[in-house]
Amino acid sequence: MSRFDISRRHLMAMGLGGIGATAFGARGLMAQHSQVALQLSWLHSVQFAGSYIADEHGFWADRGLSVRLDAGGPNAPVEPPVVTGTALVGISAADYTAAAVQQVAPVRIIGVAMQNNPFAIASLPDNPVNTPKDLEGKRIGMPLANMPVLRTLATLNDVDIDAIEVIPTQYDAAPLVAGEVDCLLCWSTDLPVAMFVRDIESVTMLMADFGYTLHSQTYIATEDSIANRRAELVALMAGEVAGWNAYRDDLDAATDLTLARFPDAGLDRPTQIEQARRQVPLMFSDLTDAEGFGWFTEDTVARNIETLALLDMPVEPALWDRSILEEVHG
Repeated sequence: MSRFDISRRHLMAMGLGGIGATAFGARGLMAQHSQVALQLSWLHSVQFAGSYIADEHGFWADRGLSVRLDAGGPNAPVEPPVVTGTALVGISAADYTAAAVQQVAPVRIIGVAMQNNPFAIASLPDNPVNTPKDLEGKRIGMPLANMPVLRTLATLNDVDIDAIEVIPTQYDAAPLVAGEVDCLLCWSTDLPVAMFVRDIESVTMLMADFGYTLHSQTYIATEDSIANRRAELVALMAGEVAGWNAYRDDLDAATDLTLARFPDAGLDRPTQIEQARRQVPLMFSDLTDAEGFGWFTEDTVARNIETLALLDMPVEPALWDRSILEEVHG
């Protein structure tokens, strides 16, 4: 039997087991059972399976939290509900949070789910893009909104941006498969996966391997919450840590749970399990093995600041606050 007992959710829905609270290594009692929201950055899918596990398996309830998981989407930015207090924590990305901070949003990054940025260049084996230099002379399909990303990759790798023909496309693998473009700028966990499940072989060049260092799927909270709601933040992040570690241990169970929770979301198992598999090297690394899920260091922050500067988003190291993770990981 899977380690994730889906029926556990029915007990949690009845409110059982929701009072006791633990912070890794110690048990305590919160003043009251807390109800909070976690704002996701996109629609429900295995991309957030660690959070579903935390909820389903009681990792939050055991710490005195009832967590509502609010789906995101193309017209649902993460920072506003966090700033207004609708959500205690949001899942965003360093560049989005940097832009919000430029507009004086009082938010901080308190954890990093994706240690490696998922942006990639996807191509076909008979005309591959294996390095950024290979982009010169090629047609790349992408939404024009991602031009700063391409320009930053080119700057980091001494690539002549003018030697790349940019063709505006919808976010779809079809133009590449049809030969209308030579490559696509995309996430490594979606369009390459869409081709994989159709038995179309592709080449994926992860931009993080070529200097594009930008934390993604980051946890953000307000300065006020960090100062005044620490117990809730520690409990929420501790549940996330436990959920994502369990996800890593059993991708099949994580995928099955996602499909069971969202049967009407149009998700299919082959796509979800492949996405789950490809997320693992993005979310876990030597650093997280040594320090714990979500960790970041002064060095990784410095490299993020360099990339953000190229994206015309200057920020200070204070944008990252590791104090909550330090409590979680003891």
